[in-house]
Amino acid sequence: MFEVDPSSLDPEERTNKLLAIGSAALGLMSLCMAIIPICGGTIALAGIGLGIFGMRSESRKTAIFGIAVCVLGILISIVYALAVAFQQ
Repeated sequence: MFEVDPSSLDPEERTNKLLAIGSAALGLMSLCMAIIPICGGTIALAGIGLGIFGMRSESRKTAIFGIAVCVLGILISIVYALAVAFQQ
């Protein structure tokens, strides 16, 4: 099994890898927080920002996953906010 020692990575690569993972984590949090649209949307926007910077790492797939989940979180937040606003 091939394991990578985190201390052997280039500091910039390590930072970009953490940004990609952070983007995925914030994406999942934004899905959970979508019932409070301002929180879900804000977390998702932060996750998209982290994902864009995380795209420079070898973990591009993780960053793309994070961005996709964040976009889904924003869409769910918008739909939920509109459903609550127009509920009569």
